[in-house]
Amino acid sequence: MNESLVVNDSSAAGDPVSWMEADSLDQHNSSLELSTAPLEFPVNPWDIMLCMSGTVIACENAIVVAIIFYTPTLRTPMFVLIGSLATADLLAGMGLILNFVFQYVISSETISLITVGFLVASFTASISSLLAITVDRYFSLYNALTYFSDKTLQYVHLMLIVTWGVSLLLGLLPVLGWNCLHEPASCSIVRPLTRSNVMLLATSFFVIFVLMLTLYFKICKIVCRHAHQIALQQHFFATSHYVATKKGVSTLAIILGTFGASWLPFAIYCLVGEKEYPSVYTYATLLPATYNSMINPIIYAYRNAEIQRSIYMLLCGCFQANGSYRSRSPSEV
Repeated sequence: MNESLVVNDSSAAGDPVSWMEADSLDQHNSSLELSTAPLEFPVNPWDIMLCMSGTVIACENAIVVAIIFYTPTLRTPMFVLIGSLATADLLAGMGLILNFVFQYVISSETISLITVGFLVASFTASISSLLAITVDRYFSLYNALTYFSDKTLQYVHLMLIVTWGVSLLLGLLPVLGWNCLHEPASCSIVRPLTRSNVMLLATSFFVIFVLMLTLYFKICKIVCRHAHQIALQQHFFATSHYVATKKGVSTLAIILGTFGASWLPFAIYCLVGEKEYPSVYTYATLLPATYNSMINPIIYAYRNAEIQRSIYMLLCGCFQANGSYRSRSPSEV
């Protein structure tokens, strides 16, 4: 049986089980009372859903990557970071597709480790890119006068080097030996990752999430202060000030709410879950986590006016060359 990124099962604590394969479970370990009879279908429905999710993720983000790469005007720090996020999500989508293919075609420990490392690196880069975008948005408001400078672009490139360097390192850990293939007792809810490895990844997520919460809280304060100053200078009515502030706060709430709702269940389960727990719990928390990579291009790319214009140029050819163009800062997105 294939070992590609497998979920531990209570009926065989040390045996390799396909990472997206729902094996028969003992009834005392499953509150859902899953049947112990063999599956009627050769392909697990959870595998199909994850593969479909990966396909949508790959298609959405491939368009964003192509648009940013082939559009010379999209070279500002904001779009460089959005491109990094789209690239990470594109790789994550491809990883989900490849995992589905490999687990039903090739049975190899080497393939299992490579697939695990690829997915860990991709999703880590995606989450880290979200943090980098948050940092960029904060500095675009805090240092608005000096934001559009070469120094800012250099700072963004440094953040990307750190982001992808750390992600690559975390992805290589299972391949370099930090796995439970030879020590089944150390396995986590996701085989072949060890429990200590999964706890490290979950703890890193919580650190990033807290940093994003802190930065977006500061961004919210700056936005409210700026809106109040503009209202005083232009003599807006109090209702106009309220509407502008409410819109900005609502946007930040959507960004954080989407990110938290997608990843928090899986991160919490990584900390509290045991390898003996029914694998359906892992599936049920992991699948929503992949949806974050599906929603990211909608929030950060397709809502952007410049990217929308580039898409119209590519698909419709309806953009007029004399149209006005203005590069926006991250605070306007």
